[in-house]
Amino acid sequence: MERTWRWFGKNDKITLAMLKEIGVEGIVTALHDVPLGEVWTREKIHDLKSYIESYGMRWSVVESLPVTETIKYAGKDRDQQIEVYKESMRNLAAEGIHTICYNFMPVLDWARTDLLHENPNGSSNLFFSIPQFAYFDIYILKREGAKEDWANFKVIGPDGKPNGRDILAEVEELKATMNPEKDHALVENIVIKTQGFVSGNFKEGDEHPVELFRELLALYHGIDQAQLRENMKYFLNAIMPVCEECDIYMCVHPDDPPFQILGLPRIVTCDEDIKWFLDAVPNKHNGLTFCAGSLSAGAHNNVVELAKKYADRSWFVHLRSCHVFENGDFTEASHLGGRADIIELTRIFEQEEQKRKDNPNIARLPMRVDHGMTMLGDATKGYNAGYSFLGRMFAMGQVQGIIATVDRELGIKYQQPGFFD
Repeated sequence: MERTWRWFGKNDKITLAMLKEIGVEGIVTALHDVPLGEVWTREKIHDLKSYIESYGMRWSVVESLPVTETIKYAGKDRDQQIEVYKESMRNLAAEGIHTICYNFMPVLDWARTDLLHENPNGSSNLFFSIPQFAYFDIYILKREGAKEDWANFKVIGPDGKPNGRDILAEVEELKATMNPEKDHALVENIVIKTQGFVSGNFKEGDEHPVELFRELLALYHGIDQAQLRENMKYFLNAIMPVCEECDIYMCVHPDDPPFQILGLPRIVTCDEDIKWFLDAVPNKHNGLTFCAGSLSAGAHNNVVELAKKYADRSWFVHLRSCHVFENGDFTEASHLGGRADIIELTRIFEQEEQKRKDNPNIARLPMRVDHGMTMLGDATKGYNAGYSFLGRMFAMGQVQGIIATVDRELGIKYQQPGFFD
């Protein structure tokens, strides 16, 4: 697999020179300075692509060309926004970029309640506490129907079975310990620090993020799983002619976490969901970003079996892993541990890559390590949450070792970039 890295543009504190030194071959990025809903011009794409190539790497994957909320909830300007999307797609293809990662998660991209949850070794990882998120929903967001939803929420333990956890009782216990400062920190973690740099719906300095959150939720009033699925199908059918014309491979990112939250439908959470959207639009250009981390956060998912089943429709791979605690909360795990079994996933996807040599646009299967530990001063560097340098570099070293070992098993030539061998 092609070793790639999510990079947030020329203002990223992590430089391309740093990435070249650690064996990165391809860059995963976006035009973060273009406002939501506007066309990505060929000129802007070319400028960033040329900058990346000046460091000896290529722009491998767009993550993300955002699907605006109006496309997801089928607003009045949906068709106009789809036309904007198609124009950006054509401009990307004209510059030789053929893989687009996107998501169809309403309002909220990936969600965590603690961005610096301490590991036994002193480093920290992203963490999701179900009762803390429920507290945010019930007492900060004050969403209508939140209490009823959480009363009926079945927490799945690491054995894949409901564990009988009483979330509402835990929320009431938590409420007794909360104060305005802790409430503010929870809003920062759930809304600002994790969404501002990925979705564009929120940004640092928003004066009333909770009110904005409520406004966005209101757009989805009355939209259930079936309707959101139809909206996704409509979008995919609309852009498939451009995918065919330009040989662009769309790969949707699984929902993170892979279960329903905030009364919103989530439609890329499990085997059934993946099968549905692939069958609904049975075009090879409609595919999956196989995010082992998001999928392993759901104890209902057998990640290795999903990889075997959908490897031939996976156009991008995120190799990370989650650990699900006995109570159903989860955290990012070591890239050599957790539920994902990255060693076996590497075998599956390295073999899959060998089948793609006849098409130069997908001959390499891009892989990135995704979220990593925060360690050794990373927390003071101002990196985006989950996107540390040292933690991800450590993970990249682990995964590069796995790839080299698997390649030797499979008889595939392995070369570490940047060395005289």
